[in-house]
Amino acid sequence: MNALLNTLRGNVRQYGMIIALAAIVILFQITTDGVLLKPLNVSNLVVQNAQILILAIGMVIVIVARHIDLSVGSVAAFVGAASAIMMTQYDFPWWLAVFLGLLIGTAIGAWHGFWVAYVGIPAFIVTLASMLLFRGLTLVVLKGATVGGLPEEFKAIGNGFLPEIGPDTGFHNLTMIIAVAAVAVLIVLEVRRRSAQAAYNFDVLPFPLFVVKLALLTIVIMYFAYLLADARGLPIVGLILGGLIVVYTFIMNKTVFGRHVYAIGGNVDAATMSGVNTKRVDFLVMMNMGLLSGLAGLVTTARLTAANPKAGVNFELDAIAAAFIGGAAVTGGVGTVIGAIIGGLVMGVLNNGMSLLGVSIDWQQAIKGLVLLLAVAFDVWNKRRTAGSGGAGAEAAEPSAPPPDKLAEEIEAMEAELSVDSNDPPKT
Repeated sequence: MNALLNTLRGNVRQYGMIIALAAIVILFQITTDGVLLKPLNVSNLVVQNAQILILAIGMVIVIVARHIDLSVGSVAAFVGAASAIMMTQYDFPWWLAVFLGLLIGTAIGAWHGFWVAYVGIPAFIVTLASMLLFRGLTLVVLKGATVGGLPEEFKAIGNGFLPEIGPDTGFHNLTMIIAVAAVAVLIVLEVRRRSAQAAYNFDVLPFPLFVVKLALLTIVIMYFAYLLADARGLPIVGLILGGLIVVYTFIMNKTVFGRHVYAIGGNVDAATMSGVNTKRVDFLVMMNMGLLSGLAGLVTTARLTAANPKAGVNFELDAIAAAFIGGAAVTGGVGTVIGAIIGGLVMGVLNNGMSLLGVSIDWQQAIKGLVLLLAVAFDVWNKRRTAGSGGAGAEAAEPSAPPPDKLAEEIEAMEAELSVDSNDPPKT
């Protein structure tokens, strides 16, 4: 029980948002008479919110590094407009237009990174300027008009679904196969993680609770896959989003770059004195945000089947809200990719549920604003609580995990040797 309580205390932001998401889903499932979790609505929920979730992945990394990016909506609109012009007016192949669109987004991110990292202008100012700049350039490129007639292959990025394979089972077979594979990989990774923690005598969940955790994760993933498979299958953009979640979770948790981002966000001076190239990390963080903004712009243009001058409006606010609701700290240094996805889903379910209930758009904006305020207030309260009590899990019997047996034996041997040396008479 102590291990469970310590785990909950140490991850109060993430678990709190998971509980909040579950409560919101249950509330709207009841109030909409079961419409929220109908297969077709769940499929639409993924397609309609994919671009915000993509932006939230990049935004949480920017926020962890103690920056902000206000330009993502304008950059997404500009990249989508430029790609549409390439395909319609200059007859570029759709795949080449996609590649060049991603390249444009990356270049814009590098432009931001130069001013932020090497010139020293705050990211707020740099990206505010770019928000105005690229919104204007979008209008210039499109000449104030909507550009349609895009290739079907390109439109499939935002509206397409994975193909059917195998016999007719009444469900989308490929979606279920992917879900089973995802569950198998997740179980293997969780078992390996638990074994590694136990090998160093870290606190781990008791085995029965660990099994319950894996069972709940399996049920959620398989039920979600079942709903998609009962509709039209996994959307292509959902597959892209899943790949991004895996890649960026690995980058932030398992690579030197990810550790440097957290170090800079936690204490930039300490990171600098430790040898971290803070300018290079800041540059790459902003460049990555430009890349994901370009991808979100391509997905949005494909979903709308046209490039629109008004595309991307308020994307930056939704992405920032998703990151903060998902547990990112205002002061930087804290936040996860999974948390940002959970925050984005909270916003997406709120939008979808309120639309199903017929709530007007003005009240939707007001309610989302209150949710964001409460999420940040919860973050501030939790930080004060942990600071006042010595940190999450400070009341545990042991403040730190004991060393492994082999390491303990080596320490005892060294202490014995030092004790013998200290008893030797001094040499004259």
